[in-house]
Amino acid sequence: MSGTVSRGQPDHSETGAAVVDFAMVSGLVMVVFLAVVQLGFILHVRNTLISCASEGARYGARVDSTPGDGADRTRALIAATLPDSYAQGVSAHQGSAGGVSVVTVEVSSPFPVVGVIGPNGRMHIQGRAFSEAQ
Repeated sequence: MSGTVSRGQPDHSETGAAVVDFAMVSGLVMVVFLAVVQLGFILHVRNTLISCASEGARYGARVDSTPGDGADRTRALIAATLPDSYAQGVSAHQGSAGGVSVVTVEVSSPFPVVGVIGPNGRMHIQGRAFSEAQ
């Protein structure tokens, strides 16, 4: 009677399969969860830097300000919301776009990494505002 299962006897050939299935699926779910957290953190930092650069450009475009004031304002805003390493690559200059004078604030910062695995490289963000001294 080897290899046959009678009606009243449970089949023990799949004992422990649920534990193995759980281990494989939970590992995959954890990797997907950490990837979503990493993406969310990158988007949060990117949006914060865009907001700070835009506000700094608007500040530097005022009549009583210079582009350097806008860069200083951007650094202060970034330092108030993110670690100081994100505020190190801030620069500002005045130029023209379509014949109109604009102030541009540029931020170059590292990608934020959650844990030890994540993207490397730098993000380049720009904020622009029309100069009021026209």
